[in-house]
Amino acid sequence: MSIPVSEQHTAAYRARKVPAPLRVTDGVWAVPVPLRGSPLRFITVFLVETSEGLVLIDAGYEHPSCWESFTGSLAEIGHDLGAVRLVLLTHNHPDHVGFADRVRATTGAKVVMGRDDDFAHQKRVRGGGFLVQLRRALELTGAPQEVIDGMYDAAVPVARHSESLELDLAPERDTEHVLGDVTILGIPTPGHTYGHTVYVDTSRGVVFTGDTMMAEGPTQLAIPSLPADNPAGDLLTSLDRIRDLGVEIACPAHQFPYRDIAARARELKAFHQAELDTVEKLLRTHDSAWEIAPHLNRARPWEELGTGARRFALIHTLSLVLAVTQ
Repeated sequence: MSIPVSEQHTAAYRARKVPAPLRVTDGVWAVPVPLRGSPLRFITVFLVETSEGLVLIDAGYEHPSCWESFTGSLAEIGHDLGAVRLVLLTHNHPDHVGFADRVRATTGAKVVMGRDDDFAHQKRVRGGGFLVQLRRALELTGAPQEVIDGMYDAAVPVARHSESLELDLAPERDTEHVLGDVTILGIPTPGHTYGHTVYVDTSRGVVFTGDTMMAEGPTQLAIPSLPADNPAGDLLTSLDRIRDLGVEIACPAHQFPYRDIAARARELKAFHQAELDTVEKLLRTHDSAWEIAPHLNRARPWEELGTGARRFALIHTLSLVLAVTQ
């Protein structure tokens, strides 16, 4: 069980409300940004203060309401947008990269994201962007064609991936980002996406975990669209790396900041390992991810899931199946 940094922030999350900005620790601010039209309700972007300006971790949707909320919160906590010098993106999902380019255009800040999540790199290596990868993965699940078509068609209008973002830096290994008196270490942690990166403020003992390790619940696995993809195995390795960081506070992009990071990493790894064990057993009597998905434990039964939630669950199951069968 994760130990919340702020009971007030956590209570707002549990009440399905958007929390107020939070001073997580000296020099680190959590800035929740509402996500209009998303069941997630909000994403938390983080600000790190340095002697030479601000570092921004993640960047919400590319939507006027997100921008207005973000800039309003900056003013509320006494910071100016023009002080942002560096934007570190944990991964390439639309609720994380949305207004990064606008920040750069306004402030001149550099934008950084892991190489395997760089849109141009993905198109070269994976043969296409998000929707191409999604279609390919759905075809691997063994679902009936009408289900595949329905899930894909439903995903198209909500897949707001702006795949034109150009990065100033796209690291493929551990990288130090130095701004003034602060060093932030970027550590590749694939699993949720292939280029997912967590960022560690080494002096303050804070890790920004993106979507790899929330305070509660499982991690959604990446879309497996190439034969060698193994996001489940990647995630287990990434959790070990986070467990061994020795930092005090985790700042995930959703839910709430928390302590006792090593225990949370062990708990989450055990959950996903149990999923793999269950899938291995189910493969003795079932032939595909489509057949297995209804039998896995989740917050809501398969029968109660809508099209979008079933799509996420099915892709997650496919990732588990591939990890077991590779």
